[in-house]
Amino acid sequence: MKKILLTLMLLCSTLTFSKEMKEYEGKGGGFSGEIKVKVVTDGEKIDDIKLISNKETSHIISRTFPIMKERILEAQSPIVDSVSGATYTSTGIKRAVGQAMKKAGKDFGRINFKTSAPEQPVAYLEPVNTDLVIIGGGPAGLAAAISAKEAGLNNIILIEKMDILSGNGKYDMNFYDLINSEAEKKAGVEDSVEKLIADNSNPYDTPERIRAQAEGAYNLDKWLRGMGIELNHYYSKRGHMAEKNAYAGEHIQDKMEQRVKDLGIDVRTGTKGLDLIMKDGKVAGVKVQNKNNFYDINAKAVIIATGGFSANKELLKKYVPGSEVFQTSNQIGATGDFIPVFEKNNFKVENLDRLNIFPFIISKTRDLTGGGDGFILVNKDGKRFTSENITYATRFETAQKILAQKDSAAFYIYDQRLYDSSYRLQKHTALGYHTKAQTLDELAEKLEIDKANLKATVEEFNKAVRGEKKDEFRDKPTKFEFSSQGPYYGVQVESAVHMTRGGVVANEKTQVIDNNNQIVEGVYAAGEVANSNSGAYSAAVIFGRIAGAEAAKYINNK
Repeated sequence: MKKILLTLMLLCSTLTFSKEMKEYEGKGGGFSGEIKVKVVTDGEKIDDIKLISNKETSHIISRTFPIMKERILEAQSPIVDSVSGATYTSTGIKRAVGQAMKKAGKDFGRINFKTSAPEQPVAYLEPVNTDLVIIGGGPAGLAAAISAKEAGLNNIILIEKMDILSGNGKYDMNFYDLINSEAEKKAGVEDSVEKLIADNSNPYDTPERIRAQAEGAYNLDKWLRGMGIELNHYYSKRGHMAEKNAYAGEHIQDKMEQRVKDLGIDVRTGTKGLDLIMKDGKVAGVKVQNKNNFYDINAKAVIIATGGFSANKELLKKYVPGSEVFQTSNQIGATGDFIPVFEKNNFKVENLDRLNIFPFIISKTRDLTGGGDGFILVNKDGKRFTSENITYATRFETAQKILAQKDSAAFYIYDQRLYDSSYRLQKHTALGYHTKAQTLDELAEKLEIDKANLKATVEEFNKAVRGEKKDEFRDKPTKFEFSSQGPYYGVQVESAVHMTRGGVVANEKTQVIDNNNQIVEGVYAAGEVANSNSGAYSAAVIFGRIAGAEAAKYINNK
């Protein structure tokens, strides 16, 4: 009997009583196509979620999926909040998990864009204390955090109202106005601080800020390479990409986010800055909101890097009447939240009526598109309606003309020569955003454009290029004749508000100025939130870097 009992005990000690692990696949429509996931269950528990395939842009899915996975595993349900700034992608993931779980025998019901977690009660939390708080996790905010940490400041909190970082920077193809770079040197380009100052001088920026930007641009490539950011492809005038076939923005922002993580900086996403805490004319912190949790962050200095207001139609209508009807190519968090805060605290704001209109975005995806001269712009009737030679001064007018066409539809039509000269066009065609056809008839049919008129338009366009007739829309025709043989390409486009140029006034040290032209102690501003003529992505990083160093100096000297 003892032997039998010992044998049974031995068997029991080696047995495991876990439930059988099973896998179920599900799919859901994201922003750019189908998202497919595998859900691993342990009994009724969701044990793991794996991404099988997707067609989303890499810089969105790479940031969104880990957050969605964490939320779904914690809730044990796809009925969770979407990642702000990636609603379509989030919904696709939730639907895919919901479909997989339905196969597992658990139905969570219909999932749509409004599907979210149950609302939590309002809570007012205890204040948090730090040395420096940075509001905004785009290029300027991340650069500021890194710079402040490198300057010896340890207690830093960065808040970002969206659930993912890097603002509009992660979408950018070009990192321009960068000088003294390894790529520029390799290309044999002789450049200098003085040359950049001469090119960037304008009535909207002070000479001191223009010089600060130029000097920052001269030293920036070395700083970036210290983080593993290598902009190896130089093109056009001071334009830089990661490689000839790789956008700058995704590479830069991935590395900057990793650097912030490696430095151990306290990053709080999904946390919105509501107001500044001011005491005796000096900054004392920021009031913030995370979902329904409200609390104060007490700080010795604040850097504001909240971006512009391209996605706020009310502010666009107020400051640039007529622009509110355009789409924006900026990220949805660009809503100008701190403009009322600036006004309330008597901070100086200037040039809120200045916008940067980007000539062409893809209507369905909002991606910036286009690739140089030699294209034609036609409406549904297959006819040209405006000049393709679009200058900064004519962008607003062009945007209005596009919306005035039948169904507000305009089409960017180009040939193989232009395709071969532009990586952006190649990328968009490969992603299926642009339509390819072997003949103009086929292209017109696919885009639902009048065939006969499109062919006649191309013929008339070529006559003007050859000098056989006057171009009714352009004073100087392009030198590029449209090819007589395919393939041809096209995409429906419109213009968009790409960025705002006005904002709070800051000096060359990024210190904020009030309406009495006095420095507001302890407050700094960098990036699109600050008044500046420069639209350069690099300028946001440069002034973010300056802001971090100056804030650290201010705090360490207190």
